[in-house]
Amino acid sequence: MRPIITHFTDDDLYKFTMCCAVIENFPRTQVKYKFNDRDNTVYPPGFAEAVREQIGYLEQLVITDDEIAFMRRACKYIPAWFYSFLKGFRYDSRWVNVWQDEEGHLHIEFEGTWSDTILLEVKVLAIVSELYYILTGQEAKLDYDDFAVRSAEKARRLIEGGCIYSDFGTRRRASFCAQEAVVKAMKECGASGPGRFVGTSNVWFAKEYDLTPIGTMAHEFVCAIAGMYGPQMANHLAMRTWSNTYRGALGTFLYDTYGWPIFSLNFSEDFANLFKGLRVDSGDNYEQLDLIVDKYRALNIEPATKQVVFSNGLNVDEAISINRYAQGKCIPSFGIGTHFTNDFPGVKPRNIVIKLLAVKITESWPFYCDTCKLSEDKGKYTGNPATVRRFLEAIHYDASV
Repeated sequence: MRPIITHFTDDDLYKFTMCCAVIENFPRTQVKYKFNDRDNTVYPPGFAEAVREQIGYLEQLVITDDEIAFMRRACKYIPAWFYSFLKGFRYDSRWVNVWQDEEGHLHIEFEGTWSDTILLEVKVLAIVSELYYILTGQEAKLDYDDFAVRSAEKARRLIEGGCIYSDFGTRRRASFCAQEAVVKAMKECGASGPGRFVGTSNVWFAKEYDLTPIGTMAHEFVCAIAGMYGPQMANHLAMRTWSNTYRGALGTFLYDTYGWPIFSLNFSEDFANLFKGLRVDSGDNYEQLDLIVDKYRALNIEPATKQVVFSNGLNVDEAISINRYAQGKCIPSFGIGTHFTNDFPGVKPRNIVIKLLAVKITESWPFYCDTCKLSEDKGKYTGNPATVRRFLEAIHYDASV
C-alpha cells in the first residue's frame, strides 16, 4: 500500500515544540504510550499488519532543507540546535508494538526515549484514521468537491461571526487530502468580517500555504511531569519548565490535565502575568471561561487582556456562540479539529487518542511510574483505573467518580 505520511513535517507543531523542551529538560526520560479507541471499534482483519507497514514507511522520512528553512522563519522561538537534531532524526518501528485481539480491537503501544517517541503520536493517529476508511471501503464516500464547498462556507460563517480560528485537525482527519482541502478553502475564502483564519497546527500545510503554524503543548507534557514528580505540583513544574525554555514565547498554557481546582492553586500571579493566556480543552466552555475570568480578577489582572483558546470538540455553531459570550471577557480564539478535517456525510470520525501511560526520569531506573490524564470531562480520563483513583485522591478530588 502507498505510504500515508510522506512529509516529515506533516505533523502538529506542538509535537516539535514539546520535543525541543523535552530534549532541553528531560533528555534521558523514558516513556510508554497507549492507543485508545473510545468507540471500542472492531477493525477489519489485517488492520494491525497494515498499520505496521505504514509505521515502517516512517523510517524513510527525512526532514528537508526546505522544511527546516520554513520552520526557521516561522518558528523563531525554536533554538537553532533543534534543527540539527531533526536533521539526524530517524523513526524506528521497533519503538512501536501493534496487534489486534481475537475480537478485532486494535492495540498500539510505544516505548522508548521521550524525545524520540514523542514524534510518533500524531502521525500514527493520522495513519489509523485514514487507513480505516481505505480498508473498510469508505474512502469512496469522501466527496472532496462538496467538502471544499462546505469548508469554505464554514470559513465564511466563522469570519462573519467574528471568530479568530485555526485548523487543529491532523490527528483524526479523514485523509491528507481532506486536511489540504480545508486549509486551501479557508486560506482562499474571500469572506469579509471581523474574524479571520490565522493558521493551522500542521507544519507541512502551513509551509505549503504560507500560513502560521499554530500550537504550544499537549497534555502529555504535564502528564509526564506528574508521573515523575506527582500531580499536585505538575502544572507548576510544567509552567516553570516551559517558560524557562521559551522565555515568554508560546505562552498559551493547556491547564486542564488534572482539572481546574488543582491548576488554579498552581496558577500564581507570576505565571498569570508571564503566560499570554490559557487553552480550554475539556468541560463546559462557558463555565471554564467564567472560572478563568474570576481567577484573573482575583489576581488583579484584567482578563480582557488575556487570550483564551477554545479547542474542546468545537463546531462552527459552538465557536460562534462562545465567541459572543466571550466578548469583553477575554481575547477569544478557536482551534477546530475533527469538524474541519473529518466532516463527510455517512462517514463517522474516529474517536481515537494516544496517551502517555508511564514514565521514568532516566533509563537507569528499574521501574516506570504510572501516570494518567483527568481533564474536566470524566469520559476523557485516560490511564490505569488504579492510577486515576490515586491521582484523584492526591489532588483531593472525589475518587469515587
